[in-house]
Amino acid sequence: MSERQPCHQTAAWAALEDHYDKVGSKFDLRDAFQSDGKRFETFSQDAPHVFADLSKNRIDATAQMRLFELARACGLERHRDAMFGGEPVNNTEQRAVKHWLLRVPKGASVDPDLALVHETLDAMLAYADRVRADSAITDVVNIGIGGSDLGPQMAVTALQAFAAQGKRLHFVSNIDGHELDAVLATVRPQSTLFLIASKTFTTLETMTNARSAKAWFEAQGGSDIARHFAALTTNVAAAREFGIDTTFGFWDWVGGRYSMWSAIGLPIAIAVGAQGFRDLLSGAHDMDRHFVTQPLERNLPVRLGLLDVWNRNFHGFTSRSIAPYHSALRRVPAFLQQLEMESNGKRVDEQGRALAFETSPVLWGEPGTNGQHAYFQMLHQGTDVVPVEFIAVARPTHKLPTHHDLLLANAVAQAQALMQGKADAGGHRNFPGNRPSTFFLLDSLTPKSLGALLALHEHRVFVSGSIWGINSFDQWGVELGKVLALDVAARLASGDVSGLDGSSAGLLGRLRESMRQQ
Repeated sequence: MSERQPCHQTAAWAALEDHYDKVGSKFDLRDAFQSDGKRFETFSQDAPHVFADLSKNRIDATAQMRLFELARACGLERHRDAMFGGEPVNNTEQRAVKHWLLRVPKGASVDPDLALVHETLDAMLAYADRVRADSAITDVVNIGIGGSDLGPQMAVTALQAFAAQGKRLHFVSNIDGHELDAVLATVRPQSTLFLIASKTFTTLETMTNARSAKAWFEAQGGSDIARHFAALTTNVAAAREFGIDTTFGFWDWVGGRYSMWSAIGLPIAIAVGAQGFRDLLSGAHDMDRHFVTQPLERNLPVRLGLLDVWNRNFHGFTSRSIAPYHSALRRVPAFLQQLEMESNGKRVDEQGRALAFETSPVLWGEPGTNGQHAYFQMLHQGTDVVPVEFIAVARPTHKLPTHHDLLLANAVAQAQALMQGKADAGGHRNFPGNRPSTFFLLDSLTPKSLGALLALHEHRVFVSGSIWGINSFDQWGVELGKVLALDVAARLASGDVSGLDGSSAGLLGRLRESMRQQ
């Protein structure tokens, strides 16, 4: 794809700056609703399996129109079509970005990789159903990190209502041995299946945990590694050397934070079954088609991504809080953290040039109503304005009376309170209001609606990254600390601190002294 014009050099960006200075900087949501009886209809939208209300954001029709102009000036549609056309839009690694292909039904694309995708999918789902039917296996331990952990763990937690009975799923990611040790204390070798999720089968954290799990398995009398271990990897030779016969691979065009749709999703398939996993893919594919086919003005991922640009670069909001009002969605904030901050936490454009504007905000959050009793104080009365995103589900899966009505009432009321505020002459009870929020609503939490919600956020991140002209699909910032950790580990063992900065040398000395006292 040809080089795109930097967004801040377009006439549309200048028009947005002018509009922000004259109108946006003084925008008050309360006045906007009072003067426009159709604001809710204008700034809300249905998309596949998801409804979104954007009306409580500090944006008006003129700003939205000029954001669409910015998108066209920056070649957003061409960039989107290049991704879905299999072009190497991950330009720093010269790779295509085709996680969307993992969600395409058989025969619905001419992409040459689709047959391999379904061959792997069919084999993985058949294995998942065999595990589900095997009453001797009561526990499944997924060992991975990053995208090999966050996506599967989030989805298994979210879809617990659809999970198979008699199967407990555990997730181990941290190299901190306390995590693995706590899981191993609850399982037995003869009834446990370990899934080792690492594309290269070399990831430091994952392989350290995998070797420790194998050593524990053998020390506890386990003898059939091939039955009790499977690998989600492309390095079949390394897995076989480990003792693993069952492997499911994926491709270089699947980035880690987009990999839950691939064989990395095996723990999801074990939890919800083959049809449940296919429904997850189907919901995401429905959102893919919406993103590809709908005009910008009625394209929900586009509207969200452009709103993110407006909030970050014009309003100057530095963070965004995610508040899922459903306990099963409690891992969604962590999943979205990686999705957005690893994708768009960049300070140079795709050509390596320093950017003249800010990119990814900080994402953080906790489920409601817990968050209301933790950090909502700052959201309502703090000095920083933090846009909040509420995620609610209309129909619960439990049958407890009153609970769900109260939960939904709290979600709507918090969004209302952030916007309306409350005047108080004494000061301490004064709520300034005019604080923005977005409200996502699912009719019910199912594999299909979850798939659509996650794909919506994937494409939203693509949109803002495309406008900013960055490569949203590499993550070089992850590498430096990993490389230095190997050097520090050797120094921790040897005590050699030569050439280190004073702080690192001092910390290593203190650590070695404490470790000798064990």
